Amino acid sequence: MTREEKSQVIEQLTAHLSENSIIYLTDISGLDAGTTSNLRRACFKAGVTLNVVKNTLLAKAMESSEKDFGELSEVLKGNTSLMVSEKSNAPARVIKEFRRKSDKPILKGAYIEQSIYVGDDLLDTLVEIESKEELIGDIIGLLQSPAKTVISALKNSGDTIAGIVKTLSEREG
Repeated sequence: MTREEKSQVIEQLTAHLSENSIIYLTDISGLDAGTTSNLRRACFKAGVTLNVVKNTLLAKAMESSEKDFGELSEVLKGNTSLMVSEKSNAPARVIKEFRRKSDKPILKGAYIEQSIYVGDDLLDTLVEIESKEELIGDIIGLLQSPAKTVISALKNSGDTIAGIVKTLSEREG
């Protein structure tokens, strides 16, 4: 690879890192072609992109990026694959599901919305992280709950203020 080609790859990786806020670093070394193909299919179905990268080029791209990747640069040893997704737990779920049949991929680390996670032992924690959409849905549900209580109280008690107060006091007790 020429110096110019390396420079182009670093620019592409830097742009890729800047555009995404959910980045997983994994090790898929030792997987045969068929298993790797199955992993790529599983990633595609889950909305995860999987790219094998050179550690030195990824390290330079991380340095060039405006994001603080902290100690993630320390895990860039051996073979490294980059998993990127819109959902924070999608790559972790793919890894966990795939490891039912294989001992790889191994999670080296992850960058999720400015948080750094290092080590394969955090895989279960990352699987449990809710996506932004799930959190927004939970918040909307919580906000709608009091309004639904008032509306049902109005429907059940008729139009009198005394009936509304009575219904609401019964619900609280």
